[in-house]
Amino acid sequence: MTSSLSRSVPLSIPSTRSHIRAFTLRPTVSVPIAFSTSTSPTIHRRYLRIPSPIMNSNTKLAATQLEQLDELSDFEKLLSPSGHISICGFGSLLSERSARSTFPNLLNFRVAKLKGFRRVFAHVAPIFFDRGIAKPETKEISSLSVEPCEGETLIVTVFEIKKSEIPAFIERELEFRFLAVLPETLDGEPFANPAVLCGRYSDEEFFQIRCKGRKDIYFQHYGRCNIEKIWRDDILPCRVYLRHCVLAAKNLGDIAYNNFLDHTFLGDRTTTIRTYLSTTGSGIMEEEPPESLKSRYGG
Repeated sequence: MTSSLSRSVPLSIPSTRSHIRAFTLRPTVSVPIAFSTSTSPTIHRRYLRIPSPIMNSNTKLAATQLEQLDELSDFEKLLSPSGHISICGFGSLLSERSARSTFPNLLNFRVAKLKGFRRVFAHVAPIFFDRGIAKPETKEISSLSVEPCEGETLIVTVFEIKKSEIPAFIERELEFRFLAVLPETLDGEPFANPAVLCGRYSDEEFFQIRCKGRKDIYFQHYGRCNIEKIWRDDILPCRVYLRHCVLAAKNLGDIAYNNFLDHTFLGDRTTTIRTYLSTTGSGIMEEEPPESLKSRYGG
């Protein structure tokens, strides 16, 4: 890693909101490409910087202090006594079938509430290109992420995976910022243990940190799909993926279904998915996935 890495993310230490738990942070952190246990240079960056495109959006953001998980050892600190870690699902992982297709041995799949975040369709997913369901000509290429937002509450799923599954989880979600958050039950009782949430990252950090500033590594992840920018506010949801997420939320019950429709936004952070499906995106819910993907994207 080059010394320029320490300059890529400026420090920003916002205050803590009462509804989002702040965790104890270490003064320095090392940042390996695939979260290995090897020694890497350290940088003084533990607090989450909110990128300016989000700060300029119409909805005021929560001022939050969240622990960012940068090393495998950070994840291991969240392990339960039985050696499991909790994962938050907010998109495809709202579907237990999808979650079990990725984590066959998951435990305790359940519905939960997460305050202080919103869902946004604002990043390109190469897997949609790989599976032939991206539509770059109409910009329908976006997947979901979450970002801090004051006053918002999400209905999510939470489940546990084994310690041995953490590296595969990290690799699967490499484009995200990993955060430790504290979900609640639907009755408002905080969970005993924090869970891992995949939050919005930035192109600069992904290239400098995850790709070590190397174009060949970036090409392996995104460049091969002619993706020059990952995090964008001018793209629309992948149609097959959006339908899958809506059906998954519906299968969890009315509370989760309505929460997804009303608390998930396009990149403009104004248009809800309920509005989108009744206007520009009308017809999406009637479209069947390709035969080979019906099980994977069937809710």
